[in-house]
Amino acid sequence: VQLQASGGGLVQAGASLRLSCAASGRAFSRYASWFRQAPGKERVFVAAITWSGGRTIYADSVKGRFTISRDNAKNTLYLQMNSLKPEDTAVYYCASGDYGLGSDSGMYEYWGQGTLVTVSS
Repeated sequence: VQLQASGGGLVQAGASLRLSCAASGRAFSRYASWFRQAPGKERVFVAAITWSGGRTIYADSVKGRFTISRDNAKNTLYLQMNSLKPEDTAVYYCASGDYGLGSDSGMYEYWGQGTLVTVSS
């Protein structure tokens, strides 16, 4: 499966953005997630969701501000980001896999190319 992330951009602090991740080649895997990598830092977990959308998990740093969702009919994963902060600046990656729901990047087999989100203060 190929994943294509989009929706990034430059926004001011407090603004909102919605990222999308479209899957092609085959249906999205059972579990899908978002990770991010800030300049000079390691890639870290942001959020993950099950196939049905019935279970979601979030990093503490985004809980209450970000919402992960998916539309399986459209083979698309979303990340709604509200109340953005400068520390949210990063390249955001979508990922998917069939192993399980978790925050470990090793659990996800397929990765998108990333979309850059820049939040100015």
